[in-house]
Amino acid sequence: MDTRRTKIVATLGPSSNSPEMIEQLILAGIDVARLNFSHGTPEEHKERAILIRRLAKKHNRFVGLLGDLQGPKIRIAKFTDKRIELKEGDTFRFSITHPRDAGTKEVIGIDYPDLVKDCKKGDELLLDDGRVVMAVDQVTKDELICKVIVGGPLSDHKGINRKGGGLTAPALTEKDKADIKLAAEMELEYIAVSFPRDASDMAYARQLKEEAGSSAWLIAKIERAEAVVDDDALDGLILASDGVMVARGDLGVEIGDAELVGIQKKIIQHARHNNKLVITATQMMESMINSPMPTRAEVSDVANAVLDYTDAVMLSAESAAGKYPLEAVKAMARVCVGAERNPITRKSNHRLGETFNRWDESIALAAIYTANHFPGVKAIICLTDSGYTPLIMSRIRSSIPIYALTPKPETQGRITLIRGVQPIPFDPAALPEGKVSQAAVDELVKRGAVKDGDWVILTRGDSYTRRDGTNTMKIYRVGDLII
Repeated sequence: MDTRRTKIVATLGPSSNSPEMIEQLILAGIDVARLNFSHGTPEEHKERAILIRRLAKKHNRFVGLLGDLQGPKIRIAKFTDKRIELKEGDTFRFSITHPRDAGTKEVIGIDYPDLVKDCKKGDELLLDDGRVVMAVDQVTKDELICKVIVGGPLSDHKGINRKGGGLTAPALTEKDKADIKLAAEMELEYIAVSFPRDASDMAYARQLKEEAGSSAWLIAKIERAEAVVDDDALDGLILASDGVMVARGDLGVEIGDAELVGIQKKIIQHARHNNKLVITATQMMESMINSPMPTRAEVSDVANAVLDYTDAVMLSAESAAGKYPLEAVKAMARVCVGAERNPITRKSNHRLGETFNRWDESIALAAIYTANHFPGVKAIICLTDSGYTPLIMSRIRSSIPIYALTPKPETQGRITLIRGVQPIPFDPAALPEGKVSQAAVDELVKRGAVKDGDWVILTRGDSYTRRDGTNTMKIYRVGDLII
């Protein structure tokens, strides 16, 4: 059985398009494949999803699918000569009336007319993830007149952020709404929402997802300064979602690199405290786009996210467009396993001062407390319908593997993103009531996860067919007759 607890999300793209490469990535250990809806056609995404599921099944593995909505990325239009070079002190204009395909060294059209309304004199604009920086000198009714502070090359369709955030573009575009329907059709386990400002954006995404008939869990990408301005804003966004992604590209540009590490740690801590999933993403092994080995700094970055107890770490361009997608996945897996050997990943304060508001949450946390304090326990078996109980268990630090036994393919796919939890197909309804617990333990013995003499914890509902949720925890010794 797999010993790595932290899950790996890999973005698929031109470098990882072939059936051969996708198969190698699955064998190397990816847990979730990210389909970036900013690129590719619906047909390409559908074909890729079918291929991933077929290859995962072939190797008896579970690979979840995450569809990532493009969102309202605010971009410049096109230059006549594709790119320009800007120097410090240059004057440059953003215009809502200039032709969209005729940008020059002096002026460029913008695909977001409200930029002129959203900005005032003195604002800093960051282009191409902060590589070029400008200050707004003057605002007219159809132009921003700026002075270049940090120069450099600028090419077609590069993104614009405002330092400190505050651009008013709605989080869900018409394309995103169409892609939510596509995600429902493809039965994706996860949908990531780009640039949500607050809980209401996520509530709207949830309404659209449900209207489309999707059971996907929603991931809020935290990439706007407004989302982290205070604890209430952050917690509101987390609670409105099923999980969050620390999207460090745009977030780093809006709040500044110096603030980013502390904010990342805070987002991970708050997500776990609120019983939600968390993915750490962007530039985790950026140098591996062109190099077969990560830098020491990248190893440290991935390891620190693991030590902070992120559910998953994510590869973007490294696996989608880089020269070494397979090496990047292997390197990430190696670093995760190495970091998980640190004792800090097994120690927990167990929320001892807290009151729980759900009985299944109480059972889940009791199971982890017992597992962490009774040395003979080698596994936790969780009979689950939705995946909620093993999610709660995995919020607490532990080295005990959690096995989520469920008959539902959508739950098996969902589990792929939850740290320390492995999905196992298992249908209690097909067994006599009195034989379910014995069959569940036998399933782990068969897979070599436990042996005679080991102790296991088993959680389940009184009757799996009723919608009671998990209300029972028992401890069994493997090899003893279970009645």
